[in-house]
Amino acid sequence: MMAIFDDPVTKDRNLLSPPVARAQGFYFYDKKTAYNAWFTFTLVFNSTEHKGTLNIMGADMMNEEVRDLTVVGGTGDFFLSRGIATIHTDATEGIKYFRLKMDIKLYECH
Repeated sequence: MMAIFDDPVTKDRNLLSPPVARAQGFYFYDKKTAYNAWFTFTLVFNSTEHKGTLNIMGADMMNEEVRDLTVVGGTGDFFLSRGIATIHTDATEGIKYFRLKMDIKLYECH
């Protein structure tokens, strides 16, 4: 199964909070014996605080409490960014709905 998404990203857990970015991309389940997924998405920022994008991709081992996805690039304020997006599953309702908490750490490369 493949899912395409365009979801708001907020600073807190409230879906109705003002978004700081949008997460646009897709994921597909890639293992028959467990729910593991492969994600690729872009965080699109367009606010007074940040403008640009961050591109994130990698395997999401959904049964693990904490997972890391790779930040593979960016544009605007995040031009040529590299780093790690640490993912925690914050809430689930079966396989139809889930909410993720992300902690993004960027590093400089010259």
